[in-house]
Amino acid sequence: MQENKSDIDDLLLKEGVKRTKHRIAILEILEQSETPLTADEIFLILKENNTSIWLSTIYRTLEMLTEKEVVRKSTIMGEDKARYEIKQDAHKHCFVCVTCHKMIPLMDCPLEEFEEKLKDKMDFDVTGHNLEIYGYCHDCKLMKR
Repeated sequence: MQENKSDIDDLLLKEGVKRTKHRIAILEILEQSETPLTADEIFLILKENNTSIWLSTIYRTLEMLTEKEVVRKSTIMGEDKARYEIKQDAHKHCFVCVTCHKMIPLMDCPLEEFEEKLKDKMDFDVTGHNLEIYGYCHDCKLMKR
């Protein structure tokens, strides 16, 4: 856990963001999560950990961290709340269940070859991309039967 704090401290320092206990707590939760989280989910985890923080503080902190490009904000089709994750150099892709909104990471990038073709054919330098594939997860498929 000490190594994570150092990584978070380095990330904040690199982006010129002041280190506060609330920012550290929010970033630690995002770092430990396998999938992006909503502000409400972060609030509940902090509450379970006996961390006193207002939900409005979490929203403000997440917006500021998004502006500073420390976290990435995304929305899922059919869901009215934004989800947040620590922005990393390596991009991520995921399957999103349209019923339960579970996000399942996709380990390989199916777009790498396509990016190269775009670069060569269209003279277009891709700086990043985001891929969410929508469908039904295993559990929701079983419930539909």
